[in-house]
Amino acid sequence: MIAHTRLQREKGQASPLYIFVVASLLFLALAFFAVGQAGATRNGAQSAADAAALAAAREQRDAFDLTIDDLGDLVDGVLVPPTDGCAASHRFAGQNGADVDACDRLSDGRWGSTVSVTSQKPVGDTILPGTDTLKAKATATAIVVPRCSFEPAEDEGGPSPGSLDCEGDVIDLDPTALPDLSDLFEVRLAED
Repeated sequence: MIAHTRLQREKGQASPLYIFVVASLLFLALAFFAVGQAGATRNGAQSAADAAALAAAREQRDAFDLTIDDLGDLVDGVLVPPTDGCAASHRFAGQNGADVDACDRLSDGRWGSTVSVTSQKPVGDTILPGTDTLKAKATATAIVVPRCSFEPAEDEGGPSPGSLDCEGDVIDLDPTALPDLSDLFEVRLAED
C-alpha cells in the first residue's frame, strides 16, 4: 500500500521538467537562428565589399593610359598609377545590397583600392535585443598585379623596346600596338 501511495504522489512530477527542457531548447533554437541571421547579413556585406573593391581596382587598371615608356616601371611595380575607381565601387556595392562608407586608393606602394561598406538592410527582428537596427560592416582590399615580366631589348635602336614574359609566353613588344592592360594585369583580393 505504501508503494502505491508513493507512485500517486510522484505522478505528474515530470511535466514541469519536460516543459522547462522544451522551452530551453526552443530558446536555444531561436538564439541560433538569430546568430545565423547575423552571420548571413555579415557574409552579404563582405561579398559586397569584395565586389566593390574588385570593381574599384579593375576600374583603376582599365582607366590607365599605357605608354611604352611606362610599361617596364608598371610591370615591375615601380610605377603606381594615381587613378581611383570609386565610381565603380559604389555601383557594385549597391548592386550587392550595401553602401560604400569609404573608398581609398592604396598608399602603401601597391596598386589597388580598399573599400568599406555597410549593409543596407539590418540583421532584423530577433529574440536578441538591438538587432532590429543593427547593420553589418565589412572591408576589402583588391590589388592589381602583373601577369608578365618585362625584359628590355639589348639593342635600344631595334624595332622592339623589349619583350614580355607572360607565364611562359614570350611576346615581342610593338610600340605602336601595346597589349591590353587586362592581358598584362590581373585584379584580385588581397589578404589584408
